[in-house]
Amino acid sequence: MRPPSDLSTRRRTLVTAGLATMASIAISPNAAAAEPSAAEKTNIQIVNDFCAAMATHDLDKVMSFFADNGSYRVTETQEPAKGKQAVNDRIKTYLNRVDKFEVFDTFARGPMVINERTDRFTGGALRAWHGVGVFFLKDGKIVEWYDYTISTDRA
Repeated sequence: MRPPSDLSTRRRTLVTAGLATMASIAISPNAAAAEPSAAEKTNIQIVNDFCAAMATHDLDKVMSFFADNGSYRVTETQEPAKGKQAVNDRIKTYLNRVDKFEVFDTFARGPMVINERTDRFTGGALRAWHGVGVFFLKDGKIVEWYDYTISTDRA
């Protein structure tokens, strides 16, 4: 049997080093998403402030976050309410039962903000809704708010 040539040893070393580098990048905590831009940070703050406003039960305050052409879809199985008045009417049906919106994680990509949260309610058939909210913002206002259900806790 012949000893490996210098070329095959170098190839093996380079391949091994390359694979090790790729593996360390894949598991590195520094491989996380890029820092949000200033606009993305602003959009995240708007959505976080909106979620916090739900517990105030102040419909005018809640609606101040929406654009005039805003839309809201309560869950993936429902048609969206379209237009500020329709969104107002939909939110009004449950706003007084909101205990809090507990936000676990939020990130933004351009004008889109996505959060995972549990919405907690008092009274009524629904105690908690766990899901993902997808928000599209323009000029500092929510244009679209669509929720997708992970689980619910019914009374």
